[in-house]
Amino acid sequence: MILNVKHASFSYDGLIKQFEDVSFSLGRGEVLSLLGRNGTGKSTLIKCILNILTLQSGDVEINGRRVSEMRPNEVAREVGYVPQGHRSVFPFSALDFVLMGRAPHISTFSVPKEEDYEKAEEAFARIGISHLRDKPISEMSGGESQMVMIARALAQQPSLLILDEPTSHLDIGNQMKVIATIDRLAVDGIAILMSTHFPDHAFMVSHSVAILEGGRLIAQGPAEDVITKENLREAYGVDICVHYIEEADRMVCVPMNPCSGRGRGAA
Repeated sequence: MILNVKHASFSYDGLIKQFEDVSFSLGRGEVLSLLGRNGTGKSTLIKCILNILTLQSGDVEINGRRVSEMRPNEVAREVGYVPQGHRSVFPFSALDFVLMGRAPHISTFSVPKEEDYEKAEEAFARIGISHLRDKPISEMSGGESQMVMIARALAQQPSLLILDEPTSHLDIGNQMKVIATIDRLAVDGIAILMSTHFPDHAFMVSHSVAILEGGRLIAQGPAEDVITKENLREAYGVDICVHYIEEADRMVCVPMNPCSGRGRGAA
C-alpha cells in the first residue's frame, strides 16, 4: 500500500474530536474520493496525513514509513499536495511556480539545476499545459491556475497525490479537465486521495469512496456501493436521487427540488 491510515483520531482542543477511528488504505494507481459536508473534517484529516497536524491517536504510513517519523522534506518527496482555492498574488511565471515543487530535491542555498527544469517541463507536458509555462500565475483563470498547481505537485515526483476539493470554484468545463487529468495520473500509477463535494466526480474517477460524517467514516468501498440515496441523506441531510443515465454511461446524483413552482411543467 502507498497510504495506510490506521485508527486515526484528532482533536484541536483535546476534548472534542474532529474525527475518530478513521482507517483506510490506498494502493498504487488507485483513486479514493473522500466525501462529506462542510466542517466534517476532510481538510483536517488531509493535514494530519501530511503531518501538518499531529494525530491524537492512530497512525499514518506512506510507503511503509510512519509519517510522524519523517522530516517535512521526506514527506514532500513522497506526497504532492494541491490545496483548495489557492491563488497567488505574485506574478511568478508558471515555470517558476512549478519549479517550486522541486524544493524537496534541492539542497538548502542551492539553485535549480538542469534536471529540475526538465522535471518541471515534464510535469507541464504530462497534463498538457506546456502553452502556459511563461504565463504569470497571477493572470491565470481558475482552471489554468488549478492545472498549474497539479503540475507543481507532479514536479515533486510523488507516489501519492492529495487534492483538497480540486474542482471547487471551477466551471463545468474546467471541472471535467481536472477529473480527466486525475484519471490519467492514476493510470500512470500515482495513488490519489481526493476530497470533493461532488459525488458525481467520485463516480467518474474513483476506485473507492469514503464518506466522513459526524467524525466517523459511515461508509467506504466501491462508489456504486457507497454513493447511495441513504448514505447521501445521512451525510448531507437532503434527498438525492442516484440513477444510471444511459446517455452519460454512468451513475449520476440529482438533488430533489426544494423549490416550489420550479418543477417540471412550471412556466
